[in-house]
Amino acid sequence: MAMEVTQILLNAQAVDSAVRKHAEESLKQFQEQNLPSFLLSLAGELANDEKPAESRTLAGLILKNALDAKEHGRKIELVDRWLALDQNSKAQIKACLLRTLGSPVHEARSTASQVIAKVAGIELPLKHWPELIETLLSNTHLVPALARQSTLETLGYICEEVSSEAIDQAQVNKILTAVVQGMNTSESNNDVRLAATRALYNALGFAQANFSNDMERNFIMRVVCENTLSPELRIRQAAFECLVAISSTYYEKLAPYIQDIFNITAKAIKEDEEPVALQAIEFWSSICDEEIDILEEYGGDFTGDSEIPCFYFVKQALPALVPLLLEALLKQEEDQDQDEGAWNIAMAGGTCLGLVARTVCDDIVPLVVPFIEENIGKPDWRQREAATYAFGSVLEGPSPDKLMPLVNVGLNFLLTALRNDPNSHVKDTTAWTLGRIFEFLHGSTLDAPIITIANCQQIISVLLESMNDVPNVAEKACGALYFLAQGFEDVGPSSPLSPPLIHQILQVLLNVTHRADAGESRLRTAAYETLNEVVRCSTDDAASIVIQLVPVIIDELQKTFDAQNNSSEGREKQNELQGLLCGCLQVMIQKLGSSEPTKPQFLQYSDQMMTLFLRVFGSKSATAHEEAMLAIGALAYCAGPDFAKYMQEFYRFLEMGLQDFEDYQVCAITVGVVGDLCRALEGSILPYCDGIMTQLLKNLSSNQLHRSVKPPIFSCCGDIALAIGENFEKYLVYTMPMLQGAAELSVRPLSTDDDDMIEYTNTLRNGILEAYSGIFQGFKGSSKTQLLIPYAPHVLQFLDSLYVTKDRDDAVTKTTIGVLGDLADTLGVNAGPLIQQSVSSKDFLNECLSSDDHLIKESAEWAKLAISRAISF
Repeated sequence: MAMEVTQILLNAQAVDSAVRKHAEESLKQFQEQNLPSFLLSLAGELANDEKPAESRTLAGLILKNALDAKEHGRKIELVDRWLALDQNSKAQIKACLLRTLGSPVHEARSTASQVIAKVAGIELPLKHWPELIETLLSNTHLVPALARQSTLETLGYICEEVSSEAIDQAQVNKILTAVVQGMNTSESNNDVRLAATRALYNALGFAQANFSNDMERNFIMRVVCENTLSPELRIRQAAFECLVAISSTYYEKLAPYIQDIFNITAKAIKEDEEPVALQAIEFWSSICDEEIDILEEYGGDFTGDSEIPCFYFVKQALPALVPLLLEALLKQEEDQDQDEGAWNIAMAGGTCLGLVARTVCDDIVPLVVPFIEENIGKPDWRQREAATYAFGSVLEGPSPDKLMPLVNVGLNFLLTALRNDPNSHVKDTTAWTLGRIFEFLHGSTLDAPIITIANCQQIISVLLESMNDVPNVAEKACGALYFLAQGFEDVGPSSPLSPPLIHQILQVLLNVTHRADAGESRLRTAAYETLNEVVRCSTDDAASIVIQLVPVIIDELQKTFDAQNNSSEGREKQNELQGLLCGCLQVMIQKLGSSEPTKPQFLQYSDQMMTLFLRVFGSKSATAHEEAMLAIGALAYCAGPDFAKYMQEFYRFLEMGLQDFEDYQVCAITVGVVGDLCRALEGSILPYCDGIMTQLLKNLSSNQLHRSVKPPIFSCCGDIALAIGENFEKYLVYTMPMLQGAAELSVRPLSTDDDDMIEYTNTLRNGILEAYSGIFQGFKGSSKTQLLIPYAPHVLQFLDSLYVTKDRDDAVTKTTIGVLGDLADTLGVNAGPLIQQSVSSKDFLNECLSSDDHLIKESAEWAKLAISRAISF
């Protein structure tokens, strides 16, 4: 089979699609018929230096994909499949992989490194393959440089793949020693030094103990800093990437090195090539991120419980750092705005400047104002653009009082520049800066408004005029108008956005969506987003104008189905437009449906809208499905019981949405829509509940559905129970054990300080509590409340467990005390003895009654009343 595998692998890369397809089928067949032999053939191909590089690389790639997948369920499947292989096959495959690390062919070595790391990711946490690290470490002493290089690369990939618990500290020390030695200036081979530097980047998460040891930390920092001065560009870049990672992982250890690092980064920003200069700027952006987080968490109040104090590195570096960043702003590229993914020194400098402003607040303003004043009127477009970019970058962070003088002087200047500047880059940045002014310095909370009745008309005229400019400028003008409208959201009838002005704005925005070049620079999307915001923030007296817009948008959506799109690009654009138009209608449904005077007028369009929304589900686009589903949820909420007439036709799409594990956001949104339907239809949802509940319970027990969808599903069960009351009886036997299992899981102590995990756990707890709340409230007053009595002890036990958890957030506290009240309210005298036996109900209630949070206090007062009716405390 060996020769044949080579040919099949080469054929799988053939230009001829028939040859390629036949080869792919053969590989699939071989894999299904004899997996051990298939994997061994691939490993043998990869290890054989006499085989073509193309077949070897593909063999390694297929081998890697046989061990790992992005999709969680599939990944578990592949791991189990590997672990089930016989020991002999696994040992032979591993031997082939390790042998490949000495191959003269770079692609083969590199692919083998990645595959070894994937195997290590499966085996090391289970304490399998214990000799791997020692074997690799012995390779780092080998004479051929290519073997050292590939071994260091492998160690780096392994550190990326496995968690730090999987490798013991003694081995971590040896890995770091080997890596740092490979980085040393005494290593003459640049490829080895580069591999070692990249490996250190991946190994930093393992180095906690080493960074706590002064001598070891000094040694690592010295070698990293030396490598930032290497003659080889790639090594300098990799060394700066290590510094960036160190700044976020070991911020609290940086004080002794910060002066040297400042000198190194300053030199790189001024003189080095772009890839290195970008990383040098990124170092300071990362330091800003760390200090912003610390200051937000502790508010400058560093007491004994502050884990990490703020060292104010940015504040100390400010007088020298700001001029460096301002100089970076002058390094623009001619075509920088045309490419959406563009990133260059000027953009990095502006981003960092913005982060510095958020870190040091008012202190930055006097350092930036002279640069703005000096350059904003210069004949060279680069100077004008840099000054405008600096202006926009420092608007978030400093206090309005500090910025107002600058903005009051600059506003007219910017409006004139947006209208008249001959350079497109300057106009683009000017429109963005105006957007930042309106985002951060405009709104009902400010004492002295920047935008008044007097200047509002002029500002809007300039922005609307700019929407005829080139796409990137027009897109930024839409963004500025978006924030302008948002700032008037809470001002009520005194808003200067009068009905005639809103009519004019909406007309111009609709024209923008029809521009031939509206697909460039996200222009069409920006125009619709801005149109939505103008509608959302419009006053009641503009309702008649918004109503006139509804048939226009319905017509636009209808046209997307009439157009013939045979190309995949055409269909993609059509799907995108359908998503935008559904989003637009959703905002109008919410706006007009929430006001009694406009609701009847608006609902006359509901049949047309619903027909079109259902047609959108015929497309293959998850985004369009999401938007259509959200719009239907809004329509159901608005139409109330009248929505029942659409349910028969809509139900199959609802079921499809609930089954959509792959596009889990669609699934999550559909779960939310079920909640909307329950609130709209109440008892009329009953005929559809068997199907909905079956699917929801199936989703809860699936390992393949993304975890973020499960809390809303629990909450949704509560919505259904609330809507159908005692008819929920037949689902209790399935729902309650599932809630019990999830509740027990959610109160287990977390073995991590991971903020995301803590947040998720609280979301899960809240979902479970909302389910209990809906079930208790749904059964209240019915003849079947006794069905809940067997479950009450566990619910109270769950509430007791929540009382003692340290990471419970305010939302969970409020819902918990609410559920205690619901239980007492629904079960009445039957709840009395159970609540008295509860270890913490009384303490929990007292804690909530004295809470500073008025919502928690309100819930607690209601719970106290319900409990006192059930028992006497």
